[in-house]
Amino acid sequence: QVHLVESGGGLVQAGGSLRLSCAVSQSIFSINVMGWYRQAPEKQRELVATLNSGGSTRYADSVKGRFTVSKDNAKNTVWLQMNSLRPEDTATYYCNAGYFNGATYYSNWGQGTQVTISS
Repeated sequence: QVHLVESGGGLVQAGGSLRLSCAVSQSIFSINVMGWYRQAPEKQRELVATLNSGGSTRYADSVKGRFTVSKDNAKNTVWLQMNSLRPEDTATYYCNAGYFNGATYYSNWGQGTQVTISS
């Protein structure tokens, strides 16, 4: 099982920036897709951004142009740079790792980090 630990959340004013980190317990070379998701109170968890092993990225329409997902294979770390933050970005942000082990696909989650944007 892959263990994920998020950090970097906090309270910032609208228009500000945060960078979230996701430390991965094993080489991210073996992980097919790394993703960031978020869940606001009383809302469903939603995809924010993904980064696959080939380096391709995908973003939710609501964050395109403001958020950037990246990784450092040597450090087994994935980041989410968030700029021009808005109050509606307030949520708990979760890191996710999707990978195959043999023929079985696994999806592991971190514990989440809280992001609060004040207006």
